[in-house]
Amino acid sequence: MSDTSRLHTPPKLQAGDHVAVVSPSWAGAGVFPRVHDIGVGVLRDAFGLVPVEFATTRQVGASPEERARDLNVAFADPKIKALVAVIGGSDQLAVLPHLDADTIAANPKAFFGYSDNTNLLNYLWNLGVVGYHGGSTLVHLARPGGVHPVFLTSLRHALFDSETVEIEPVSEFTDLQPDWDDPSTLVTPLTTTNETGWHWHNATRVVTGRTWGGNLEVLHWNLAANRWIKPNEVYRDCVLILETSEEMPSSEEVFQMLRNFGERGLLAQFPAVVFAKAKAWSTQNPLDEVERSAFRAAQELAVLQAFKIYNPAAMIVYGPDFGHTDPQYVLPYGGLMTIDGISQKITVQY
Repeated sequence: MSDTSRLHTPPKLQAGDHVAVVSPSWAGAGVFPRVHDIGVGVLRDAFGLVPVEFATTRQVGASPEERARDLNVAFADPKIKALVAVIGGSDQLAVLPHLDADTIAANPKAFFGYSDNTNLLNYLWNLGVVGYHGGSTLVHLARPGGVHPVFLTSLRHALFDSETVEIEPVSEFTDLQPDWDDPSTLVTPLTTTNETGWHWHNATRVVTGRTWGGNLEVLHWNLAANRWIKPNEVYRDCVLILETSEEMPSSEEVFQMLRNFGERGLLAQFPAVVFAKAKAWSTQNPLDEVERSAFRAAQELAVLQAFKIYNPAAMIVYGPDFGHTDPQYVLPYGGLMTIDGISQKITVQY
């Protein structure tokens, strides 16, 4: 049976608080230090926080044990009030076995990250600690042209208050990437695409539930590892939030991953699903705008196909920006989200 009442939001921050800047996955701060320093400066100057780095924050190639040690120290340190990830990566799953669950549960703190950081967000969820899906020093705090107001506002809510806030469609977005080897490219905002609106399916009711999910590929890895995913019924009546990475899994791969979730019985637990707009451009796969639109449309059809088979009654919203597109909303991971299909509105409680 579902027991999400055990989920609790960590204490909110105040100006002057210390925040750990950590690299639980890839230490991109060590590869692109000038870009990272811009992001750290925003934490300090725009939010009034005191960033604290650890041994592995800039240590490229740090072992899972070393990275876990820094996380354990950050959670145990009473001066540290929150943790912010530098960026994602691909091997955070190997860090989890080395974490001190007792220390983390006894010292709940807000953790901010997305992509491969889904691993730690899910780990915290299992301990009853609400986290925040979104944010990184490299991508969002060092964004070309400056921090986007949508991200800035949602991060401020997540850090400092407990307000209930509507997540609204953006007017324009981008899935292009700057060249971090040339920091001068950070001066000008990237080219954007006009937002055409979210797509609502089975939008006939209002659903409120605790969020769970994150990056689809990372969750699929967790299912394969069979260590950090709970029995199906634990997720009953939660709101499933999903997004895909810059590796741009094909619509066929998205369907296959969701099919595996469905065969496990997991998809049937969620009355509502919010699937982020897909990132459809990368330096390895630079699609033009027409191709990007087609890529996203194919992904949406794959999502609908999977839920038609495994949970046809689920209300589905495709297109909100909390994944690998920019701007990005920071969303509570384990916090309350309301999907109002009748009014076609989404609200979250920070």
